[in-house]
Amino acid sequence: MMALTVHLKSVANLRGKGDRIAKVTFRGLPFYSRVAANCEAVAHFNEMFQWPIASRLDGSEMLEIQVYNYSKVFSNRLVGTFCMVLQKVAEEGQLELTDTFIDDNNTSINTSVTIEIRYQSMDGTVGMRSNGEYLDVPDDRDGMFTFETDSLLSGQSHGSGASAKRSLQGSIPTFRKSGKGVFAAMKLGKIRSSKDDHKKDEPAVLDMEDLDKKAMRLAGMLEPDAISLASVTAVTTNISNKRSKPDIKIEPSSGRPVDYQISVTIIEARQLIGLNMDPVVCVEIGEEKKHTSMKESTNCPYYNEYFVFDFHVPPDVMFDKIIKLSVIHSKNLLRSGTLVGTFKMDVGTVYHQPEHQFYHKWAILSDPVDITAACKGYLKCDIAVVGKGDNIKTPHKANETDEDDVEGNLLLPEGFPAERQWARFYVKVYRAEGLPKMNTNIMANVKKAFIGENRDLVDPYVQVYFSGQKGKTSVQKSSYEPIWNEQIVFTELFPPLCKRMKVQIRDSDKVNDVAIGTHFIDLRKISNEGDKGFLPTLGPAWANMYGSTRQYTLMDEHQDLNDGLGEGVSFRARLLLSIAVEILDTTSPEILSSTEVQTDSISNISESATGKMEEFFLFGAFLEATMIDRKIGDKPITFEITIGNYGNQIDGTSGPSSSRKKKKDGESDEEDSGLIQNSSEDEADEESHLESVSCTPPVKPVVTDRNYFHLPYFEKKPCVYIKSWWQDQRRRLYNANMMDKIADKLEEGVNDVQEIIKTEKAFPERRLRGVLEELSFGCSRFVNLANKDINQTGRTKLDRERLKSCMREMDNIGQQAKQMRMQVKKNTVKDKLKLAQNFLQRLRFLADEPQHSIPDVFVWMMSNNKRIAYARIPSKDILYSVVDEETGKDCGKVKAVFLKLPGKKGFGPAGWTVQAKLELYLWLGLNKQRKEFLSGLPNGFEELKVAKTDRYLHSVPPVSLVYNMKQVFQLRAHMYQARSLFAADSSGLSDPFARVFFSTHSQVTEVLSETLCPTWDQLLVFDDVELFGEASELRDDPPIIVVEIYDQDTVGKAEFIGRTFAKPTIKMCDEHYGPPRFPPQLEYFQIYRGNCTAGELLAAFELLQIGQGGSADLPPLEGPADSERGPIIPVPLGIRPVLSRYRIEVLFWGLRDLKRINLAQVDRPRVDIECAGRGVQSVLIQNYKKNPNFSTLVKWFEVDLPENELLHPPLNIRVVDCRAFGRYTLVGSHAVSSLRHFLYSAPNKASSNWGSAGEIIVIMDSMEPTLRKMDTCVKLDATSDAVVKVDMIDDERDKEKKRKKKKKKGAADEEDETDESVLDWWSKYFASIETLKETLRAQEAAQAEAEEREDLEIAAEAADIKCDDIVRKGSRMRERIKEKRNAKDKKKGHAVDGAEKQIVKSKVDELMVYNKELETEYGDFEDWLHTFNLYRGKAGDDDEHALDDDRIVGRFKGSLCMYKLPLSEEITRDVGFDPNMGMFQSIPHNDPINVLVRVYVVRATDLHPADINGKADPYVVIKLGRSEVKDKENYISKQLNPVFGKSFDIEARFPMESMLTVSVYDWDLVSTDDLIGETKIDLENRFYSKYRATCGISSSYSLHGYNVWRDPLKPSQILAKLCKEGKIDAPQYGTGGKVKVANRIFVGPTEIEDENGLKKQTEEHLALTVLNHWEEIPRVGCRLVPEHVETRPLLNPDKPGIEQGRIEMWVDMFPMDTPAPGPAIEISPRKPKRYELRVIIWNTDEVILEDDDYFTGEKSSDIFVRGFELRVIIWNTDDVILEDDAFLTGEKMSDIYVRGWLKGQQEDRQDTDVHYHSLTGEGNFNWRFVFPFDYLMAEEKIVISKKESMFSWDETEYKIPARLTLQVWDADHFSADDFLGAIELDLNRFPRGAKTSKQCSIDMIRNEQELPSISIFKQKRVKGWWPFVARDENDEMELTGKVEAELHLVTAEEAEKSPVGLGRNEPDPLEKPNRPDTSFMWFLGPLKSIRYFLWHNYRWLILKVLGLILLLLMLGLFLYSIPGYLVKKMLGV
Repeated sequence: MMALTVHLKSVANLRGKGDRIAKVTFRGLPFYSRVAANCEAVAHFNEMFQWPIASRLDGSEMLEIQVYNYSKVFSNRLVGTFCMVLQKVAEEGQLELTDTFIDDNNTSINTSVTIEIRYQSMDGTVGMRSNGEYLDVPDDRDGMFTFETDSLLSGQSHGSGASAKRSLQGSIPTFRKSGKGVFAAMKLGKIRSSKDDHKKDEPAVLDMEDLDKKAMRLAGMLEPDAISLASVTAVTTNISNKRSKPDIKIEPSSGRPVDYQISVTIIEARQLIGLNMDPVVCVEIGEEKKHTSMKESTNCPYYNEYFVFDFHVPPDVMFDKIIKLSVIHSKNLLRSGTLVGTFKMDVGTVYHQPEHQFYHKWAILSDPVDITAACKGYLKCDIAVVGKGDNIKTPHKANETDEDDVEGNLLLPEGFPAERQWARFYVKVYRAEGLPKMNTNIMANVKKAFIGENRDLVDPYVQVYFSGQKGKTSVQKSSYEPIWNEQIVFTELFPPLCKRMKVQIRDSDKVNDVAIGTHFIDLRKISNEGDKGFLPTLGPAWANMYGSTRQYTLMDEHQDLNDGLGEGVSFRARLLLSIAVEILDTTSPEILSSTEVQTDSISNISESATGKMEEFFLFGAFLEATMIDRKIGDKPITFEITIGNYGNQIDGTSGPSSSRKKKKDGESDEEDSGLIQNSSEDEADEESHLESVSCTPPVKPVVTDRNYFHLPYFEKKPCVYIKSWWQDQRRRLYNANMMDKIADKLEEGVNDVQEIIKTEKAFPERRLRGVLEELSFGCSRFVNLANKDINQTGRTKLDRERLKSCMREMDNIGQQAKQMRMQVKKNTVKDKLKLAQNFLQRLRFLADEPQHSIPDVFVWMMSNNKRIAYARIPSKDILYSVVDEETGKDCGKVKAVFLKLPGKKGFGPAGWTVQAKLELYLWLGLNKQRKEFLSGLPNGFEELKVAKTDRYLHSVPPVSLVYNMKQVFQLRAHMYQARSLFAADSSGLSDPFARVFFSTHSQVTEVLSETLCPTWDQLLVFDDVELFGEASELRDDPPIIVVEIYDQDTVGKAEFIGRTFAKPTIKMCDEHYGPPRFPPQLEYFQIYRGNCTAGELLAAFELLQIGQGGSADLPPLEGPADSERGPIIPVPLGIRPVLSRYRIEVLFWGLRDLKRINLAQVDRPRVDIECAGRGVQSVLIQNYKKNPNFSTLVKWFEVDLPENELLHPPLNIRVVDCRAFGRYTLVGSHAVSSLRHFLYSAPNKASSNWGSAGEIIVIMDSMEPTLRKMDTCVKLDATSDAVVKVDMIDDERDKEKKRKKKKKKGAADEEDETDESVLDWWSKYFASIETLKETLRAQEAAQAEAEEREDLEIAAEAADIKCDDIVRKGSRMRERIKEKRNAKDKKKGHAVDGAEKQIVKSKVDELMVYNKELETEYGDFEDWLHTFNLYRGKAGDDDEHALDDDRIVGRFKGSLCMYKLPLSEEITRDVGFDPNMGMFQSIPHNDPINVLVRVYVVRATDLHPADINGKADPYVVIKLGRSEVKDKENYISKQLNPVFGKSFDIEARFPMESMLTVSVYDWDLVSTDDLIGETKIDLENRFYSKYRATCGISSSYSLHGYNVWRDPLKPSQILAKLCKEGKIDAPQYGTGGKVKVANRIFVGPTEIEDENGLKKQTEEHLALTVLNHWEEIPRVGCRLVPEHVETRPLLNPDKPGIEQGRIEMWVDMFPMDTPAPGPAIEISPRKPKRYELRVIIWNTDEVILEDDDYFTGEKSSDIFVRGFELRVIIWNTDDVILEDDAFLTGEKMSDIYVRGWLKGQQEDRQDTDVHYHSLTGEGNFNWRFVFPFDYLMAEEKIVISKKESMFSWDETEYKIPARLTLQVWDADHFSADDFLGAIELDLNRFPRGAKTSKQCSIDMIRNEQELPSISIFKQKRVKGWWPFVARDENDEMELTGKVEAELHLVTAEEAEKSPVGLGRNEPDPLEKPNRPDTSFMWFLGPLKSIRYFLWHNYRWLILKVLGLILLLLMLGLFLYSIPGYLVKKMLGV
């Protein structure tokens, strides 16, 4: 093993006493020593470092040692650096030396280092190695050493001009080129993390494998052709101390309006609180309202109504809108109805759901008037929010039965509690300050004239919007510093479904109130929902508000900014507010039950509550001002910097406000004593005299070029400085800065990994490991640093809670990253990358501090007293801290700042052009820390100050800086090519040229006309570029280069295409121009146009210092190579890529859909192909109308292309029309940006895919079509071919056995439905949908299993478990999952049995139902024929490259094949190789062909409403070429989910008629019909595809019945044809049901049944088996298109990008030269079957008693039962609640009757007669209801056709679940009848009735899910007792009676044979009920009645009274007789 060992002995002659640490770097891999504590002059390290190395040590390689003063708090300070070349070590193998260090300025210092170096080579010749000196190489997993971080210590960038030794050539430049950032000081964590580390003195060892690969990577970098795609991180490749990264994306997009469509389906409501309601649902979004129809007499209405709302607003406005669903009782034209309950949610919550939707969820309705009330019911709905370009995948809409679980499917986001509690949100508003003068100028003068005084002219108040409600404070008249001290209280459910609260300061005005400023509070950021979370809380804290500029005009053009739309361009005000939330206990009696907004006054808040007031100092230096737009004019330009109102020239403040002044005076002593730096008394005294300078002096601009000016800031750089006073809340910003830096680092690393993957470089996993290690270290560093200043004044509850949750979250992220690092393998990189991106989102969310402190800094450019352009810089980014990590990313750094136009002016093209580019240095910190403010500026300046008196001069900040040090450079910009540029001309092309800006210089490339992929191949040389500052700093901190691409127009100004930034590679004059850094490599730079990408630029930039020798010392420039191009220097050879010879073959097939050009039709088109200056032309199409195909198919050309595939130039396809007199007109063009897709790769004959010698037997279980289909389906969704698992088949076989057993036991009546005659195409369709759903569920389960397995692995790796343990655990886990599944099956029990029965019963053949277009499943059918869209016209200026569909002028069909020359002869030697066709062998001819196209349209779903009533009347239109079929007469009335069930036959001639358009139109009686949406299908690609999409292959072969074979060719003929085309042997059919194809043997059945039931032998089944597994055939195999239904989105050109519904259909194609196909399959919609439901109400019992008897006062009820042809017989009611009191006796009784109806047919309701005066709740009826209805068995829905209103033109069809409602009522003569109770039975699944009244209980309703259920459609007849229920005052369900009923279902035919009468009428009358006498009037039998009443009710009382009387009688007799007896006794008588 080769190794380099360094023994670091000691460092001597150190100054001072302190802790030291050393860093030793070799080949870019640093190691750190332990910390040498408290050492003085000498630091003894005595440590060994060892690098195992893969490649031999090169003599030119370097070793670098750096020594630092170590600090635990501050960043480490560099003492010195020692570099040495290892030439001597490489030769001699051992070296011991003592040498001196050099400092930052490359001067030698006294400090010296003593080291010993040994080198052990592979052959052992060099160096020595004693035992024990090296340790074993540790496994990579322990994470001790990772070179992947590529991190260098902060302060590494000390490149030298003096010493070539220090240029770090071996390592750093390499990483710079590869786009890696430099991670500062993070490696120190390894030393600082625990004290134990310092004690151990272990030799450092590196993973051998790592370094091996590292060496390979280093070697790879040096190849001249290697490339790194710089993309966004291009500019950050060399982040250093002095410059920060510029922002590439310039245009603001937040305020721009976008199209949105919100669709809401109200399905049904359940458990609505109230009796016998007529509910209507109101859907309200923002200001728009829509209502459903009214449903009568039900509290569980079914609607299934669909509403669509269209909006064109900015995203922020859209997402804040509230969706409000309200249920209203009995609303009509005259009255508004009473509100039952509402549900509110903001649009943003829906949009951020998966797929932007909630599907089939239940909304909980609550009462806003009474918050103490419980849930008011449930509303089932779908809500989807679609933005432009969003695709919503709707689950397949079939008969759904599994969403009945209300609690498990609530309309709430994931993680929300099912039961939300009411809460109060207290928004406390204290005061505001810094408001702008609203009514200045004219209005002020007018008021002054009238009133005579000039008061503050703003009347502010605060308005708060939350969850659709708004509250406001009082108006403070005429006040710029208003004090309110009020609180606004909202009452809302918690957690709220509204994410943001909007707080606005408004100016009250008699005419129109206007917003002064707006602030949004995101509730997610001020709360935490975790276990250790906290309720929303905020402040008291100041909220800064931004908006339009502060000068007042009557019409403010930027008023939108004040309303919170778009980025504010100026500080407006700040508001002191706080938020608190209190969860309410709704049971307490004193609570206010209303949710209305309240406003109360509150006490004042102390000054110190928001923090201690501190004086801040802001310094800015303008080092450069270039790229100033010349439109501004040449008036002098000045720049203004403001922070809050400080520095603002209009109404700014220069000192603290009055309230602050008092505070400041009181605190001055304390402040002075607390100064950190030693400021002298003079300095403190001077502070009061220091006046802020916020503007630069006006300077006249100088012309740079045609477009831009620059300001002559050469040696003299103007400065500004502002003193301001703010509460000291820096800790908030420090923590945010730390998290931002970690996030920036992570983002950069993630981008790197993505680029490595994209460019297919080696070892992305290594870079990702490094990224994760950096992340975990950064997180631990945050946890160490963040917990400071805990007791600082002004810390709020949110500060404390946020700190806790941030530390928890960061610790958590760090731990996860550490674990993930171990699992990053080559195959898991992409998954782990997604997780890393998830970390990034979490970090960004955490870093956003919700409580403001210091306002943002604004930089304004002003000219001629006008504000032209601005930049907004967050104050946290420039905030200074003594701790490096806490400092803002741009603090004390030079930043390239691009100024932009304010507000709406910045939208679109105006926003893309730069108004000005500033090189700006900013520093913000406490005035106490001011001495640091110049520390980050480039060195070499002198300060110029404005001196008042010499006494204070040394402490006054400078007004300008003068640079004496000047370096002269030459910039070479190697502009090679650009690709995929934006089309800026109407021809669809551009005439691009590039303009390169560097400092104040600019140059342009030549203009290349009509191309989107220009290859300029041009070197631009900028001579004598002067840069100010030290040479060494410039080497590491070059200014950025801006490259702008323009389109040259013959007339007018050049049009902007896009912009990119780059950093040059710098060579100082004393450096060698050679590898590895020079010549520089070409890199791709992403071009941006606003926020969108607009192409890529391939270029390289180098900046060469000109020394004393002048330009002669520079590398020579080659002269112009091409005299034709003039004085244009090409890119030099070392930089331009290495070329190889390639051949590109082009398949010219044809042109399609060419549009007119300049009103003339295209007649004779030709295609020109061009790539890298070479090309080929197609033959001319002589008559485009007659035949748009080319006669010569294949042509080729040879071209020299770069060997590196990533550098391949694009290939341009242009179509020209050849017109008379030699004129050519460009029709359209297409640029193929990547040719890699078309690279030819020779088939690997060694692979098992090529016919192997042995035969492979493929066994199919023909008895398991369901399994096979399911398997196929899984395959379709997986990327790789799924393999059928053996155990799965075993399971299926077990099931099959069970099924067979069941079949034997099963009742005979179940068999009759499987009769072939009953089955139709729809049976197949619905069975397939069930399979689709099962498959999706299986996939979800598999995914969950995979995730669980991964979690196990993570745990295993974390706990260091051995591999075999994992395997064991994995198998255990699989067993566990199986057990779980079995348990689930057992639980389902009933359902599973039912399902199995169903499978047995309907052994239905299935087809594939695709939930998407067929093309997406088969790669657009571009297996050999590709379609290239031809573009013409200017590209749109919209956000996401405006839909290019409008620019498409036609399509070119063909293909490309590219390969390196020479080609191996093997390929051309193949049998039958046609040299004319090149690589395009065996493709069909392209002569015109006649085809019969058969289009089947099944149904459409979720159509966009086209009529005012929210519905549509859809019909289908089919268009193919000139043929058009309109099915207008068969429109479906008022339906958004129409079932068409139609097939259309059209004859077409390919290629002229190959684009099929299927449209859905809305029929209108009067106006023209409207297009709802359309879908287009390219039939030609399908027709010629090898996937055989002409006619889907069914799963089984049948000669008759519903599954008849559709294709005119039999399976055996198709198989023979495929074998012939694929040049493989014909199939060989053998005995025993076997067939052999290409060495594969397939097994299957061989018998078939004809229509007469006779069986005969056939080979078709076998052939079909092969076709269904054709993908398993080697070489030629592919998955053939199965019999299918595809789901296609409908689009409308007027609403581009937004789905208008979906259509389910499929297309069959049959060539006319083959046998004619059979008739089309019958798919017309199933007609509903007519049924009659007969319901007999026998009895009722225990009905509650409601009435008082007039004479007896008894409670009684007059019972009648209200209740389909379903025949319902009401036998009895029992235990009915008695409603009435008897008049005389007070006895409770009820006059009971029963009412019943089928859902949706309320108008056909039927009532029984009345059972008067029921005293026991018992009612006897013997009454029959008869309900005829139409029913669709497959969908389980009743079909009702009726007119919506009397004005409707025709009937509308509704589909409603089959539900029977029975109600029990108490009849009243004079008042309205009283509702007592009801029951609703779902006829498909309802609980079996109890046998007796006693067994009937309320549990039959409560536990309905658990009880066995029956279906009337299977049972036909059922009798039993069911409970009536109602809700009491507490919303509890109570039993109000019982009914004995008999349900009998008969078909219409049976009903006709055995008719029955209604009630007790003929035919088949029921006998009269035996009602007790008491039910008649009491006077008919008074004695009987009295006996009944008295004895029945008072018998015990009577007995007690009688007993008491007897007792009293006896006592009386005793008392009466006792005296006599006593006398007798006494007298002895």
